Parts: sequence; C-alpha cells; structure tokens
Amino acid sequence: MLAALLLGACGGQTAVELAEPTRACPAQPTGEVRLAGGTFTLGAAGQHEDEGPPRVVSVGPFSIDRTEVTNAQFAEFVKATGYVTLAERRPDPALYPDVPPERLKPSSLVFVGAKALGSGDASLWWRVVEGASWKHPEGPGSDLKGRERHPVVQVAYEDALAYAKWRGRDLPTEAEWEFAARAGLDGKRYEWGDERPNPKAPRANTWQGVFPAVDTADDGYKARTAPVGCYAPSAYGLSDMTGNVWEWTSGWYQDGRPPGDPLRAHLVKGGSFLCADNFCYRYRPSARQPGPPDSGSSHVGFRTVKRG
Repeated sequence: MLAALLLGACGGQTAVELAEPTRACPAQPTGEVRLAGGTFTLGAAGQHEDEGPPRVVSVGPFSIDRTEVTNAQFAEFVKATGYVTLAERRPDPALYPDVPPERLKPSSLVFVGAKALGSGDASLWWRVVEGASWKHPEGPGSDLKGRERHPVVQVAYEDALAYAKWRGRDLPTEAEWEFAARAGLDGKRYEWGDERPNPKAPRANTWQGVFPAVDTADDGYKARTAPVGCYAPSAYGLSDMTGNVWEWTSGWYQDGRPPGDPLRAHLVKGGSFLCADNFCYRYRPSARQPGPPDSGSSHVGFRTVKRG
C-alpha cells in the first residue's frame, strides 16, 4: 500500500490531540433518501482547475444513505463476514519490490498537525502509523470507544466497496454524489447556496482558523471527526455531504492513466474536518480530490447508493 512506502521515513508513533467536543448532537438520522435523479451542472469554474469546465449531465433514480457509514455499521459488516481491511493486512512484497520487506507492515495515514507554525511542508502534517486501522484510527492506543456514531475512517476504496456490496449496494458515481450534495441548488457554490460558512453558526464539521497550525474548533470538534448528523441536513435530508470526512466514489480522479498506475486514484468528494479556506477550500459540491490509491487515511470515509 502507499502507506507502506512511507513507513520507514515517517515512523510508527502519533501525537494527535483529541480534544473533548463542545457541541451536542441531535438524534442520529438513519436510513436512506430516495432521489428521482435529473439533469444538473456538474463541476464549477474559477475554483480549482480539476473542477471544470462545468458540464450538464444527467443521473437516473437512486437512493443514498442519509449519513456516512459509521463505525458501528462497519463493525456489523466485519462481524458478519470476518472481513480484514487493507490497513490491517501486510502488503504483498511482490507489489513493492523496491521496498525492504521489514518496512511492509500493516499501517495507514494519520493526520498529526504541523510540526512548525504555518509550515507549508505537507510531510509534517501526516504520519504513516503502524497499526492504524478502522478500529484504531490514530494508531495503537486509540480505539472506537465513544465513537460508534462517528464515520468509519482508515478504509481503502476496496474496503468501502466490499461493505457496499455486502449491503447489496454500490459506491456512488461522481455525478450521483454531486447531484445529491447539491440538493437541487444547481450552480451554487455550497451545499446550502452561495453564503460563505459562518464559524459562529457552523453548518458542517470543517477547519476553523489557519490550517494546519490553529483550529479554533468553533464547530465543536477539534481536528477530528464528528458524529454523523450533528449538523442540519441538506434540503434533500442528507447529513455531512459537506465536511466531516471525504467520501469515496466509484470514479477515477484521472481517467487517462492506465490500470496499475499508482496515480490512477479513485475520486473522493465532499471535503473533511481538515478543509479550510486558506488551504484546500474543498468543502463544496464541485470539489474533487484523488484518494490514496491503495490505502486509507484518517479523514476519508464513504456512503452507499442503490440505483433504480
């Protein structure tokens, strides 16, 4: 996995601060939302180059989970099937002939913050942590106690797809995901319209402050996931289509790359608790980013769809 290539350089310990939340959440939404589909404008201009050009596309009818898949839901899948996620497996040495075998250990990517105030070196913000997995999101010493309702993270694309298939469902295409996220507001900048986020009245779990040095946590959660459904749902009744965790889709970030190319990553949408105006600015429906092609991370999860 990609994480294994970095393990020797990044080490196996983490120092993530998990501050106590300051926001109370309403009851957890459950079930799914049935959408009739339709025609809308996919993408945007004037933000990031990979979001455009805007183009009119159509999607058929489908249902989509009201929330991101939670730790409790993923635990049911693992209990029923015995499934072992990619982060929990030792990478196949044949796939990484240039990596010393002793570095090929179960591991995953964990956000640890900046080593220096305002550092622009992204290698200081992340660490590959041996033993990090969906059950131990920040690595050994962390667990899911009190986080049963949080979105599952440290799941790779193939893990998310396996869960979806177990439920008789699938991962959304980019068009399906964006159609759902826009909630009928075609061409608007945000899920709720064109009004900029107000940190004093947060609509989603994102980063407030100067990324990656200072998170003021005005949304109630400091540098971490929030329970699903903590913030007001969209006009379609969907929660956390903005922020909290990036969500896997079935699409490719760059379709032109050949199979097996490590940069031919699957596409993630929606932004996460790490998105801020001064950095990625990707908590908008049109935003898109490549997911780690062969590993999970502490800010990527998913939800599922069923077509027809």
